[in-house]
Amino acid sequence: MEVASRFVLDLRVGPRTFVTACELVATVAICCGKKLPLLLIDEHLPYPAAILQVFGQIKHRRRKNGRGRKKRPALKPPPSLLVGVVKKIRNAKGKLLDVSTYALFGRLKDVKQRIWRLHIGKTINTSHLERLNGTLRGQQTRLARRTRNGSRMSCCLQWALWLWRDLYNWTRVHGSLKGRTPAMVLGLAEKVWSVLEYIRYPVHVSDLQRQYWSEQRKDVLESALEKYQRKKTLPIL
Repeated sequence: MEVASRFVLDLRVGPRTFVTACELVATVAICCGKKLPLLLIDEHLPYPAAILQVFGQIKHRRRKNGRGRKKRPALKPPPSLLVGVVKKIRNAKGKLLDVSTYALFGRLKDVKQRIWRLHIGKTINTSHLERLNGTLRGQQTRLARRTRNGSRMSCCLQWALWLWRDLYNWTRVHGSLKGRTPAMVLGLAEKVWSVLEYIRYPVHVSDLQRQYWSEQRKDVLESALEKYQRKKTLPIL
């Protein structure tokens, strides 16, 4: 979610694996373009590797002495990438004891200054996303704790979540946004859309455009190290 405007970028169905984390980070990278975002995450283990997979640069490591094999290149975060982490400390029974924060990439001072400039808090937090999870469970019966509206197929749940995301972005008015929708804050809409207007809005995407989006996402998911180590094809005589 883009916190400043409350615009939901993507929702993914499935286990919290490295592949899912890469897909979410790739969506953020595509939306931001050449600008590096401020990422506020929890201590989910695949997140650091997924962030380096999408935003990482090639790091050429040197040997401490002149002997031995050359070290293989690795990935390093860009200098201007800022990532803050919220760490929840729990006991053996799972009860929350304390919450601490730290900067994964970048300086902690720079992360806090960026948060203050965006007016999304005073320190590293994921409260807006936690609030979004509560809203999602309250409005989407497929995700309720005890329900008879469960989805037998993951694709049906994924399409239902994408539909909810669009209605949340274009038709839901937020009090914190002074009666505007997330789409209005980003300049994507001039008024609050009704559900009927959303349904009747003509959307025509060509196969060529879909293929371009697929290639763009594939290019973002390929790390700089994979591009560097890509084998060159030999010319055929």
